[in-house]
Amino acid sequence: MKAVRLYAAGDLRVEEIAAAPAPADGEVRLRVERAGICGSDLHNFKTGMWISRSPSVPGHEFVAVVEAAGAGACLAPGTRVVADSRVVCGRCAACLAGESFHCENLGFVGEVNDGGFEPYTTLPAAQLVALPDQGLAADVAVLAEPMAVALHAVARLNPATGVPILVAGAGPIGTLVATALVHRGYGPVMLADRNAARLATAAAASGALPVADLAVLPHVPGYAVDATGSPAAVSALLEVLPGGGRIALVGLFHGAPQVPLNAVVEKGLDVVGCAAFRDELPAALALLGEVRERVAALTGRPIALDDVPATYAELMAGASDRIKAVIDPFR
Repeated sequence: MKAVRLYAAGDLRVEEIAAAPAPADGEVRLRVERAGICGSDLHNFKTGMWISRSPSVPGHEFVAVVEAAGAGACLAPGTRVVADSRVVCGRCAACLAGESFHCENLGFVGEVNDGGFEPYTTLPAAQLVALPDQGLAADVAVLAEPMAVALHAVARLNPATGVPILVAGAGPIGTLVATALVHRGYGPVMLADRNAARLATAAAASGALPVADLAVLPHVPGYAVDATGSPAAVSALLEVLPGGGRIALVGLFHGAPQVPLNAVVEKGLDVVGCAAFRDELPAALALLGEVRERVAALTGRPIALDDVPATYAELMAGASDRIKAVIDPFR
């Protein structure tokens, strides 16, 4: 079968590989419906930061149907599922303390084991979560993992009600953070991006107020979320936040960013980091069921496996207006 495989930083190939193996005990074989290209996929491709084996099939964001189940697997054939992207060791101090979110050996589907950039894949059933709404469209369900990341960022931000919030970056995570905040009644919520077409789509989907220029804000934010990984964007957010404000960082940076930390000290700002998610995946699926009509436009037309390398290049160059690139492995 055809698959996309990552060999090393900058080395992504579309090639024929052996079919996914039959499931062993506790495993299931999956037919992938949709897989999402994540910003961390691009980061890994650019830097090689999380390459633990070569080659590997990326794709930790996907929705699939169980085709076959091994002995002891808790998912029946025909069940639609999404992947819990995290792979924990179960033996480090954090895991033994019940804090596997902070696993010292944390890995991810698509790195530790093969992910969703292929038509069929085999994974442990414990790595999967059944959709509560089995009829949820694949182009919406594929957003479950990034929505879990967004909900974790909202939890880390922990905003008070009635206080303006500024989200920088109208990519998938920023848009879903804004969607979650608006849906839960926080804000007013502002969403900023330099790409006018992408900002318009993201603002319509999330219900946030679009902001094209951080120098002209309709409200003074008490909270901010950076979903860009851009030092310039973070610097601008630190500038507009008032004393005592809080910023949550969920974007990944390339290299060692230069940001004005004196602003953090002088203004007494709270800075919180947001990595992956804790236990928000079921809540993410439930929320997607509630906002399905609003977020359906975020994925656009799926691409084929052959299109993945070119789409990586387009996304990394910032030349795409799409919010979320998703793959249909059977196109």
